[in-house]
Amino acid sequence: MKKTVKEVVSEKIEEKVAEAKKETVKPEAKKAETKKPAIKKPAVAKKAAVKETIYLQYLGKEINKDDIVKSVKDVWTKQLKKKVGDLKSIDLYLKPEENAVYYVINGDVTGSLNI
Repeated sequence: MKKTVKEVVSEKIEEKVAEAKKETVKPEAKKAETKKPAIKKPAVAKKAAVKETIYLQYLGKEINKDDIVKSVKDVWTKQLKKKVGDLKSIDLYLKPEENAVYYVINGDVTGSLNI
């Protein structure tokens, strides 16, 4: 049985209205939809950090960078009575001919240590 043009158009309109009703979601339903559990992503393998050690060898002495940094941090916490969390930067200047290391902490605190 053939459908008339009016019937076909009427069916198309009804389909569009039904689709529009499905797409229209109440605010409560939207909140429920946003609470769906997140899709878990597989863990990305992190590359192992490369351990770096710097030694300065001069006239039979060997100076380790990590030891110097530890000494400067000790000055910051013990002598200056500051918190480790306040430490933002350490600049080191090694002068082996003077047996000294000069430091600048956070751009304004300066000093030196014998090495």
